[in-house]
Amino acid sequence: MQLFNLIKNEKEYWLVDQVKLKSKSEEDYKEAFTNILNAFKEEQIGYLSLLMDEAFESWLLTNGFRKISSIVEYTKQLQEEVIRTSDLKIHSLAEEGMTDAEFAEAYELCRAGTANKNIPQPIEQVMASIANELGDEWRSNCYTFFHENELVGISIPHIEMGTKEEGRMFYFGIVPSMRGKGYGAKMHRATLPLMKKMGATYYVGSTDESNGHMVQIFKKNGCVLRDKKGIYRIEK
Repeated sequence: MQLFNLIKNEKEYWLVDQVKLKSKSEEDYKEAFTNILNAFKEEQIGYLSLLMDEAFESWLLTNGFRKISSIVEYTKQLQEEVIRTSDLKIHSLAEEGMTDAEFAEAYELCRAGTANKNIPQPIEQVMASIANELGDEWRSNCYTFFHENELVGISIPHIEMGTKEEGRMFYFGIVPSMRGKGYGAKMHRATLPLMKKMGATYYVGSTDESNGHMVQIFKKNGCVLRDKKGIYRIEK
């Protein structure tokens, strides 16, 4: 099994996520990642963003990385029935009730003022990444949530690349005016059956460790802490 998941966006960036396996040693990971790092440098990519166990932090800093933050991962089995809330109206972008540009505006609004410390991409780059990573039917993965015709937030559930059953959210966010009202937990809970319908048997969610609101949403909806990793970045 591969030790890192790698998403490439042409010459702009690489996203690398460590896959933790008990059977592999620290040296195995260092060797595998060194190969990725050398290829990144040879191809003159804009930047590389890495999720990796903080036990490797000193080694990474020595190799030119800087630390952005730390993230926590929570997980939940999706075997049981998940009840969708009735007071939120859910729409897919594929329904054509909203244009791609309007969805991009909603995405931009949702990420304003969040507690996450990771460096945000320009929204044009974000939209291109969604299409690139989720494929031709990406609009079917993009959901908006409304309460009494007022936008609450968006979520983008999908099956993690390289897996058949791991559900993730490319993005999940609440508009500033709706925060602190309990809608986040309802939106999150309503997204899980959408993910299960895609074939996911379990869910993995992550957020910046300083994002206490998102951590509480995970816990409220039955997710348990699975892991913690550092976010590291290097530019060409």
